[in-house]
Amino acid sequence: MKQGYLILKINQIFIYKFKRGNKSLKSTANKPLPLSPLPFLVASFIFHPIAANAADITEQLHRQIDKSVVRQSTDQADTLLRIGQQQHTSGKSDKAIESWLQALEIYHSLGDLNAQGLIYDYLGRGYVQLGRYKEAENAIRRRLAIARDTHDFQSQIFALNNIGTLLLQQGEPNASLQTFAEAVEIARHVKNIEGQGLSLSNLGLANARLGNYNKAIKLYENALSFRRQVRDPIGEANTLNNLGDAYLEAGDYQGTIGTYGSALRIAKYSGDRVNQLRAIDGLVTAHSSVGRYERAFDLLQQRLILAQELQNRREELKSFESYAQLYEQLGNLPTARNFYERAITVAKILEDSKQEVRLLDQLTQMMRKANLTKTSKKKN
Repeated sequence: MKQGYLILKINQIFIYKFKRGNKSLKSTANKPLPLSPLPFLVASFIFHPIAANAADITEQLHRQIDKSVVRQSTDQADTLLRIGQQQHTSGKSDKAIESWLQALEIYHSLGDLNAQGLIYDYLGRGYVQLGRYKEAENAIRRRLAIARDTHDFQSQIFALNNIGTLLLQQGEPNASLQTFAEAVEIARHVKNIEGQGLSLSNLGLANARLGNYNKAIKLYENALSFRRQVRDPIGEANTLNNLGDAYLEAGDYQGTIGTYGSALRIAKYSGDRVNQLRAIDGLVTAHSSVGRYERAFDLLQQRLILAQELQNRREELKSFESYAQLYEQLGNLPTARNFYERAITVAKILEDSKQEVRLLDQLTQMMRKANLTKTSKKKN
């Protein structure tokens, strides 16, 4: 009886695991199992001693323990990943990197390539936040390698774009151009609309850095059609700002103002503050270049209000500096000095000594020029 009971329990375990473990066979799970395999299983146990059955049970128990260990390890790594995300969001990128590296070690031991790829993405962001661009590039190149191993074309496209952006950041436009071109080729091959828009826009950026403004303009215009197809307002505004920059460098002020204006409207509508501020900066430069100072001051007022609404001290500093530079350009040095001093005050609040020294230097140079002009007039 004991042997018969053992056979019954093992067959129940086998059938249960078969039904639960293979989702692809779900359609047959509720159908009666064929009768022929069952006698075969029973017979096999009858002709083997009880020790063999005990060995099978031990093996099953080991599998269950192994699965439990894997589950615990995965949960631990997932927790470390989430902790890292929270640390990164709160500005503690150094701590976030520590958490992600611990998670990476666990995912690596489990052989979970997809999770490792995700971690390398986060590590790239963390290193960028800390200005550690070489380490960021290394992390994203590892992410790219995993994407290639797993034939994940979308991740390849985005990894290549991230690498190209980092190369631009490090002053390597030729290398970035080749990287973006590879991303464009993959995106076209797999007909990834979003990837084509992003990659063409970045390829335009690399060409602009090399001084190929007309080629950059064509690439940006091509990118815009893909950005609009996927209804990506942030991407569209970013590409329009890039296009505005290229028009400005090419001396096409009409195209510059129209393009930045479009970027500003889209950014306002979508609540995209980054591109909104960037479009305003471009418009201020373009309008002041053609003598439309009143419009430039209106835009600067919008910029300052937006920075204050966002409680973004750094953008507030940029607004004060832009005011100072514009008043200096118009020869209104007392007002320019006032805005430089306000910008310096914000730099002190931010404890940004580099910005403080730079702004003090600009103010000193402006006052020195003013004194030289006064001395020259007195002599005459």
